[in-house]
Amino acid sequence: MNEHIATHRNGFGDGLTEIVARGAHDNPSQIGLAVLRLKRGETYEVSARGETAWLLMSGAVRGRIGDLELSFARGSLFDESASCVHAPAGAKLTLEALEDTEFTVYDCANERAFAARIFTPADVPNEKRGRGQVGDRALRYVRTIFDHSNSPESVQLVLGEVVTFPGGWSSYPPHHHPQHEIYHYRFTHPQGYGHAELGDAVVKVRQFDTIRIPAGYDHAQCAAPGYGMYYSWVIRHLPGNPYTVPEFTAEHAWTMRPDAAYWRPESQ
Repeated sequence: MNEHIATHRNGFGDGLTEIVARGAHDNPSQIGLAVLRLKRGETYEVSARGETAWLLMSGAVRGRIGDLELSFARGSLFDESASCVHAPAGAKLTLEALEDTEFTVYDCANERAFAARIFTPADVPNEKRGRGQVGDRALRYVRTIFDHSNSPESVQLVLGEVVTFPGGWSSYPPHHHPQHEIYHYRFTHPQGYGHAELGDAVVKVRQFDTIRIPAGYDHAQCAAPGYGMYYSWVIRHLPGNPYTVPEFTAEHAWTMRPDAAYWRPESQ
């Protein structure tokens, strides 16, 4: 098993399941990732142990974070944008599942104060990135939920989603940045799969897989034909070096030009 991939291919049990422990010696990102599953009618209360984001994957829920009320529903990761709660350490979250519901949960050890926030699909643009690039082979949906463009300096996490079209690429051209990153995958079919680059290594990713991308590693992704591929992505700002725009690998950056001269078959 590649040291940078965690597999949970049999799904998750009820309650909170930790996938990546933020304080583990082999996790230099210092970001934690877990899955929270609630059955219909179940309630859940927790005080955030650090800066925490709860990202709705499926289901319907109502609740409260501090003085803010929330009401979320999501039927498709692929066709609907994100609903998310983002809160500082110590904030109290209360949830009531109106149907079977699943969240992914991201946290880091940030004790700085900021106001808890609720994001709905109306707040998270479904950006069609890569349109026109090399025949739309890298066209994908990118949904940046929060980063420093809409968060105070006290926030340390950056969180978003990407939907890769069947047979297409995302995070392309290959790019890198000095911050560690984590991806968590889902597919339109349970047998779906794709491939993820970790520098010069390539790993096969399937339903529920999670990969840790070391700082400075190139990381492009592709989905197998027939299967849409979703991944959430989370980054933590480095002290004095916040995440902004990644650096694209120079030898492949030409593919981003609108007039890029790439080979096309004469007939198909």
